Amino acid sequence: MRLSVNGEVKETGCSTVSELLQSLQIEPGHVAVELNLAIIPKQQYETMTLNDGDRIEIVHFVGGG
Repeated sequence: MRLSVNGEVKETGCSTVSELLQSLQIEPGHVAVELNLAIIPKQQYETMTLNDGDRIEIVHFVGGG
């Protein structure tokens, strides 16, 4: 399946947001995920299914002062 992840087209076999984050080696607790312009609650990462052509934005939180 082809997904757009942060503006880059990626081929993946991942079927959920959680699987995608794991394949990208991203800690779910440190990011926000937008799927087709909708923010996905962290509780839905394991059940939210991905479809060919989906657009995903992953935003990393950075601390600072």
